[in-house]
Amino acid sequence: MFTGIIEGLGTITAIRPSNLGKRLLIDADFPLDQTKIGDSIAISGVCVTVIIIAGKRFEIDISPETIAKTTFDTAKIGDRVNLERALRLSDRIDGHLVSGHIDGIGTIKDKKRTGNAIIVVIDVPEFLSRYMITKGSVAVDGISLTINNRSRDCFDVSIIPHTAKLTTIGLKKAGDYVNIETDMIGKYIENFIAEKPANNIKKETGQPSVDKQFLTKTGFL
Repeated sequence: MFTGIIEGLGTITAIRPSNLGKRLLIDADFPLDQTKIGDSIAISGVCVTVIIIAGKRFEIDISPETIAKTTFDTAKIGDRVNLERALRLSDRIDGHLVSGHIDGIGTIKDKKRTGNAIIVVIDVPEFLSRYMITKGSVAVDGISLTINNRSRDCFDVSIIPHTAKLTTIGLKKAGDYVNIETDMIGKYIENFIAEKPANNIKKETGQPSVDKQFLTKTGFL
């Protein structure tokens, strides 16, 4: 589990084939103290496992499924990536709960400066936008951001100078791909109300089952 608060950047320094997957060598810009083999780390929002580590340099394996669902499919040597090590239970959650399991890929449509901020517009397919709400949370390349506006096929976020400087979002340009993870809460709620509860739930509890019809009837939808 992660928070979407990026610790620092790294650089992909080697990419090797590994059966149908890939093995990546990454040099971090900051010390990886207390990081060990087997630990989870989010690379531009993708949760992976450290398999070799030496100082600031570490290696990871990328499975065919991850390649197909993330921007690792087009990754190349020299690419800069966002790095965040796994959340510790004693930490403050400054962003939002991020699983590191990418839902899909978005495309930077436009970047424009407004005051001291950069407004970034990102095109996404509808199967991603349906889980977004105005002022809700989204992880873009692992960065916890707040959605300013959203429509069926795009959304925009406001990037402050600090975020632009410390993450790859400041390096991105129109046409670049980004990893998108939508807020997990919405997905759980959708699944919960879509599943028809077993008939014996009401019999056992004496209470009506909570489903989409119930929520609509009681004014929640």
